[in-house]
Amino acid sequence: MNVTIAIDPGVSGGVAVSMFGKTVCHAMPATQGDVMELIRDIYRTAEVEDVETICVLEEVSGFAGKAQPGSAMFKFGEGYGFIKGVVQTLGIKLVLVRPQVWQKAFGLGTASNCATAREWKNKLKAEAQRRFPDLNVTLKTADALLILEWVRAARATNPETQTISAEDVCLQPSATDNKTETSKEQNI
Repeated sequence: MNVTIAIDPGVSGGVAVSMFGKTVCHAMPATQGDVMELIRDIYRTAEVEDVETICVLEEVSGFAGKAQPGSAMFKFGEGYGFIKGVVQTLGIKLVLVRPQVWQKAFGLGTASNCATAREWKNKLKAEAQRRFPDLNVTLKTADALLILEWVRAARATNPETQTISAEDVCLQPSATDNKTETSKEQNI
């Protein structure tokens, strides 16, 4: 057993946590100090119980679309790097996952198949709400919850090695494409 933290970085992102049989989610805290406090509190709770903590962080690139000014991308990258730094400083095992990898596992298509980004985000939110009916899923927490679900499926696929491989995870097969993204295997 371990504690898993799934993070969708950014101001409009969120944090989902699976610990001791419970799942909780939070909108991304407003300040870096609040982000650090949340991650540290989760880690300390796991440490008291002598349980390993793993953080699965959505890996981001330097491009987020044409509508993003450079100053917004700089701030986004700063926040992403801050989260990585906090996780690594605390000694929490860090696993990075590209959005294309975890999203493909749900068989919902792609963002480019939707008329708007909002339509895609609402589709992801609906899937998260379906999978977590007892939680108050928001646009901010949906991706983090789905990343957490992706980790659970990966563990179920490889219980002996606890290895995540994009090729092993398919939560809902897509009718149009059975190929999967290739990614590095990561032990969790």
